[in-house]
Amino acid sequence: MAPNNLQPAAVEKSAAWASSPTARGTAVVAEAAPAPFWLDRPERPVARGRLSGSTAADLAIVGGGFTGLWAAVQAAEADPARSVILLEGAWIAEGASGRNGGFCSASLTHGLVNGLDRYADELPELLRMGVETLDEIEAAMRRLGIDADAERNGELDIANFQWQVDGLKDVARQGQSLDQPLRFLDGDELARHISSPMAHGAVYDPDVILVDPARLAWGLAAAAERLGVRVYEHSEVTDLRSVGDRVHLQTGYGTVDAAKVILATAASKPLRRKLGYLMVPVWDYAIMTEPLTDPQLAAIGWTGRQGLADSGNRFHYFRLTADNRILFGGWDAIYHYGSDTDPRHAQRPAEFALLAEHLLQVFPQLEGIKASHAWGGVIDTCSRFSNFWDVSMGGKAVSVLGFTGLGVGASHFGARTALDLVDGKDTERTRLKMVQKKPLPFPPEPLRWFGITVTRHEFGRADRNQGRRGLWLKTMDALGLGFDS
Repeated sequence: MAPNNLQPAAVEKSAAWASSPTARGTAVVAEAAPAPFWLDRPERPVARGRLSGSTAADLAIVGGGFTGLWAAVQAAEADPARSVILLEGAWIAEGASGRNGGFCSASLTHGLVNGLDRYADELPELLRMGVETLDEIEAAMRRLGIDADAERNGELDIANFQWQVDGLKDVARQGQSLDQPLRFLDGDELARHISSPMAHGAVYDPDVILVDPARLAWGLAAAAERLGVRVYEHSEVTDLRSVGDRVHLQTGYGTVDAAKVILATAASKPLRRKLGYLMVPVWDYAIMTEPLTDPQLAAIGWTGRQGLADSGNRFHYFRLTADNRILFGGWDAIYHYGSDTDPRHAQRPAEFALLAEHLLQVFPQLEGIKASHAWGGVIDTCSRFSNFWDVSMGGKAVSVLGFTGLGVGASHFGARTALDLVDGKDTERTRLKMVQKKPLPFPPEPLRWFGITVTRHEFGRADRNQGRRGLWLKTMDALGLGFDS
């Protein structure tokens, strides 16, 4: 639906993000379908059958999201004689892989700043491997015939307020010192890419591919099957045990006897209980607009179709789809006591209305636009923001999780490294300190809920105080603890 009228871009710049839903924001999302846009389409494949009876495999992969799918494809391509089975508890891409923003970034460290803070000694290698991973993903989509509406247009990280500009300039300088192709844009140069009163400057990173995440996942599953992988859906693994030199996996209707296992269960309750202290499930929310008209597109000046994100402690991510809808998500990351992942939390009307109001603050030209879909879901976050690996059962099982919302690209690297580890290989990847070390654990309840809740509120306070971090956040930084979406 077109807006009632297109407002000019030259409007007064907002002093702050809206802190509560508004009537106009509510109107945007009031009729939105309560489902992820990517999965609510007729081209979604019919679910494959569930596993029944007993079978065996050289490699069993648990989880049908990006990490599990990449592991299956990589294993089958590397050794066509290896028998591989993939078990998904629901549908392929039903979890975070099918409801994210589709930002496939070269970053393996959840951004340059986090990489400098946590992996400075090996960051040059991680940056190189990240770009190589992005190139490999692009090549794999071509090789496997996957049409995921991929656009390697890069990403603009935006300063919404003047006080954020110097920080972004520092990021650009830090990246350039590491031979990264980051560039700071402002003034007329920025205006050629986006027309928004909430854009005071931006850092451009060319190493980001925007994809249709569901089509990528569906394409990987189909490619895995063509390569000989047995893929089962609605086959949740309920028990995992080491039996001699094998691993026994139990589902509701069947069993698998496997030599090796890769566990890629994202925000689901980890099958290895100890990992529950290293990861927490947090809820992220997004809305999708109806397709923009040509006049609307012209009014917002989004000429390069880059992915966009802003640069506060609480941030948004937004992008154009192939049919020119705007996906707008992020801002708050909600944790429910006891790591509650009840699907009822997926619908949070006040959160959707607030996101819609923020969208209109970014693009007041779109006054009157409507959202077609609104959804939420859990992502797996850890205290270092980037994923980690765990080797268990005498080397027969490897878990990889904790991507913290930036796993579309990093999952390819995570899967390849997991294969190296489960096969006992000594590679450049397995020698990384990032791979060998784990994040600091989260405390048990009720301290977990208390700490995360206080941190969320302190993020908001810091943003209201022009980025100045209070004692709580400074202490968290000093301890190397984090919480993010």
